[in-house]
Amino acid sequence: MATILHINTAFETASVFFSKDENIVSCFENNSPKNHASFLEPAIKKICAETNLSLKQIDAIAVINGPGSYTGLRVGLSSAKAICYSLGKPLILLNTLDVMALALKMQYGGKDEEVLFCPAIDARRMEVFTALYDFNLAIISPYTSKIIDDDFFSEYKNRVIIAGGSGGIKMQQMLINEKFIYTNFLLLDAPIVNLSNWAFNSEVFANIAYCEPIYLKPVYFRNN
Repeated sequence: MATILHINTAFETASVFFSKDENIVSCFENNSPKNHASFLEPAIKKICAETNLSLKQIDAIAVINGPGSYTGLRVGLSSAKAICYSLGKPLILLNTLDVMALALKMQYGGKDEEVLFCPAIDARRMEVFTALYDFNLAIISPYTSKIIDDDFFSEYKNRVIIAGGSGGIKMQQMLINEKFIYTNFLLLDAPIVNLSNWAFNSEVFANIAYCEPIYLKPVYFRNN
């Protein structure tokens, strides 16, 4: 089984950890979004020291590649690329919404195959980054930045939808829909490991030179 370095800087809480034989070996977290860049390199050194593993011994690097925090995504991907370039390791990119959808199913899915899963990330103002998945996690409404209004997934108004993530709380405050079940608490590490191992075993690797973060919205930089 693969030994993989996982980098997740897409959220307010960043995490770095190893998985080996699909088990999490060591993990460090940072709860200060403004410090993700300074947290990342020391955290990687710490997990190497704690596990007596060097980066040369890992099989791949997996990074959460968006949508999410614009700065966090750039920090995570640039660090992952640097390690892959220097050590000749393959790069695995995971979509944030796919990870969250799997977390929703693992935590709240039950056995009702009519349930839909709606991971949602707060995208400021009236918007969320979201997608809609069926019980088998096939995407039935694609990745998008969507305004929360009365038409929000109205075509599925008769289906039970489990919504989760920071955007789920915003939806709960703005939508009146008894078919929506809301949660904010998602355990992401196990879904990250699950999807990363699937990608590794299937050899679904990114082009290190040309891959970019998935923002879903235009990025504007202020000129001072």
